[in-house]
Amino acid sequence: MATPPQASPGAPNTDKKSPMTPAPPTISPGAPRFTPPNLQQDQIASPSIKNPIMLSPENGVKTGSPVPHLSTPPGPPVFTSPVRPAAVPFRTSPATPQPLAFSSGSSLPTSSPPQFPNGSAELQQQLPGATEESMPAGESPCVLFSAHKLLKHKKLANVPSLGFGVLVSPGRETSTGPQVIHRDPHRCHNCGAYSNLYSNILIGSGQWQCVICWNLNGSEGEYIASSKEELRNFPELSSPLVDFIQTGNKRPSFVPVTDSRTSAPVVLVIDECLDEAHLQHLQSSLHAFVDSVPPTTRIGIILYGSTVSVYDFTEESIASADVIPGGTSPTQETLKGLIYGTGIYLSPMHASKEVAHLIFSSLRPYKLNVPEVSRDRCLGTAVEVAMAIIQGPSVDMSRGVVKRPGGNSRIIVCAGGPNTYGPGSVPHSYTHPNYPHREKTAIKWMERLGREAHQHNIVVDILCAGTCPVRVPVLQPLANASGGVLVLHDDFGEAFGVNLQRASARAASSHGLLEIRCSDDILVTQVVGPGEEANIDTHETFKNDMAVSIQMLSVEETQCFSISMQNKHDIKSDYVFFQFAIQYSNVYQADIARVITIRLPTVDSVSAYLQSVQDEVAAVIIAKRTLLQAKSYSDAIDMQTTIDERVKDIASKFGSQVPKSKLYRFPKEISLLPELLFHLRRGPLLGSIVGHEDERSVLRNLFLNASFDLSLRMIAPRCLMHREGGTFEELPAYDLAMQSDTAVVLDHGTDVFIWLGAELAADEGRSAAALAACRTLAEELTELRFPAPRILAFKEGSSQARYFVSRLIPANKDPPYEQEARFPQLRTLTIEQRTKLKSSFIHFDDPSFCEWIRGLKAVPPEPI
Repeated sequence: MATPPQASPGAPNTDKKSPMTPAPPTISPGAPRFTPPNLQQDQIASPSIKNPIMLSPENGVKTGSPVPHLSTPPGPPVFTSPVRPAAVPFRTSPATPQPLAFSSGSSLPTSSPPQFPNGSAELQQQLPGATEESMPAGESPCVLFSAHKLLKHKKLANVPSLGFGVLVSPGRETSTGPQVIHRDPHRCHNCGAYSNLYSNILIGSGQWQCVICWNLNGSEGEYIASSKEELRNFPELSSPLVDFIQTGNKRPSFVPVTDSRTSAPVVLVIDECLDEAHLQHLQSSLHAFVDSVPPTTRIGIILYGSTVSVYDFTEESIASADVIPGGTSPTQETLKGLIYGTGIYLSPMHASKEVAHLIFSSLRPYKLNVPEVSRDRCLGTAVEVAMAIIQGPSVDMSRGVVKRPGGNSRIIVCAGGPNTYGPGSVPHSYTHPNYPHREKTAIKWMERLGREAHQHNIVVDILCAGTCPVRVPVLQPLANASGGVLVLHDDFGEAFGVNLQRASARAASSHGLLEIRCSDDILVTQVVGPGEEANIDTHETFKNDMAVSIQMLSVEETQCFSISMQNKHDIKSDYVFFQFAIQYSNVYQADIARVITIRLPTVDSVSAYLQSVQDEVAAVIIAKRTLLQAKSYSDAIDMQTTIDERVKDIASKFGSQVPKSKLYRFPKEISLLPELLFHLRRGPLLGSIVGHEDERSVLRNLFLNASFDLSLRMIAPRCLMHREGGTFEELPAYDLAMQSDTAVVLDHGTDVFIWLGAELAADEGRSAAALAACRTLAEELTELRFPAPRILAFKEGSSQARYFVSRLIPANKDPPYEQEARFPQLRTLTIEQRTKLKSSFIHFDDPSFCEWIRGLKAVPPEPI
């Protein structure tokens, strides 16, 4: 018998020692290269993408997204347009980036007529479109292309330095909500594509033509209509994005519940080897977490050190736990003793809040005189036990309600050090003679455990805090393979507590499958995101289904896939088609098939193509492709050179040569792109800002799976200067913003910095008001972001100010005319203020953006 210090003397205990090896899942290797999973997104709007194609809404299809409302006291900060237009790469309003709007009409391509398997080419003229030529435009915030047009010529279209791709956010909510259809979709018998607003319909027979393979399909008479107007009554023929609610449910264990999401279990797996200072912060965060959880959410509490303590909620006023040895995986007998016993290990919060508070108050600091890194922590065993109680009969039968086991469950690990005991563990010290082998074995074991969790629809998030190294390479595969996230924190304080709450509140759908179908002219070359190639047996098969299928490890609003594409050959048609189908079981256990269909025009003109390029989307896709290769610090240094070569190649391929010079002028149509890539090159993802390789590794994993909004912020920070009256002016992220009489907020995705100028800080009243407004803004901007960023405030000249300075582009050495062109706000300063600003800078060797571009034999693009 082993009793944890927190348990009551009468606690029931279990002590079994034979190991149980988890069965490895069978997952086929991927053909395209997919990255390991990790997440997330913030839903705050980013600066608008240039040249959005916006048409008026009709038939329920609306455009745009609401600007977030700033409402937290003291007084909502509001954005104002700057005195002068802000220079690149940011806009002056926080408008949502606008995805492609769909052009009207649904006629077939005018050139290269397809070969019809069951008729002559005359059929093309006989097929009326699903809608009239005045068909309303639509948009899908779930899909963002790097360009709104495609080049017809393969050689130029496939220039790898710029490339073409799309960002797909399968679980993202739309401002108006999708068109919902409560019936099975019509799918092409040949390739599996779905009928859509671009399908041509024979209204007499109801037959429809597939836009991907041009096959003619029947609709069982459903599309028979007297006129084309009648076809508008079918949502899939009038909207680019529809959700099909699948009819029938073949799961024998499925029992509908009113709100299954709120009853999905959350199990906390807590490190009990903490010193007193860390424990006090953790206890505060845990108490706040309990108070924030919805009353119907089922919660479990497990502690781990050298043993695993599983807390029992049977007694309402006593903290008692069953204890399992942590040196080996729990045996079947041990788990049966838990699962079939009388204990209740998952309980609705409304019935167990008092006990949960009691458990957290009873936690005690680590007593032995052992260094943090050397303490026995059996994290792997604890996660195995947590998975078992989520799946076990005691879960299903508790309170007499039968529920589907394991759906959308979440395990949240609160770790203060490495896994050094039991399965998946590594030695305490890197100097251990067998460390490399033990680490390799531990990584494989953790990945296998993560895959097993994913098979049971359990997501494992790992929230680490403190100064003790947690051995990120060992823990990351567990989070990745289960569809979860690993986040590092400075301590168990405010940011940790916020992330604990947001992690438990995230709605994760399960059984996700993403299918990508394109016109025959287009080839998918790479997919980066939280998924892997789907096993061919997991989805329906069609005669000639050429779809790229991706098994999603979880389906969350904050995730994103980056998909790179190329032309297979010169394109002869006037349009190409893309269809993205996302099948998943949502948080309410309904089976959904979300179908998004997009048509892009093709052009011969390079200028027209460049004009349609969305700089910010292109930068995010390029960054994800680049970060995929940056697995170590030395790789990251190599990728900086790759960025240089990429910018140089874009200038030489798409720019124009300066007369009587070897320099190339960067194309003006994509003038925002190089500055975004310069931020990427010198920022925390590829630069040397982040001190420890573990931190950079965690940032890399977050970025590879993050949404467009968060990805863009992690590449290029957003700079907002406080003005009198609590308003904010958005400025380029240049060091010229460090004006001594102002306060500046810098949002860099995972970190938000508040900088107070020395002159402002000297005025106690003004600085307090400015700091309060800046904190309010920072909290509003990151209100829905996961992971929640740390928010740091400091004064000019302090040691922490280096975090802020290192993320700004150094423009103080540029000549005044270039400074004013790229940072127009300077024109509003007096000569005295500009002199004071110039004298405040310390000389560094870092090149400015203009110096960097010229070093690449290119002329800096003119700011917009």
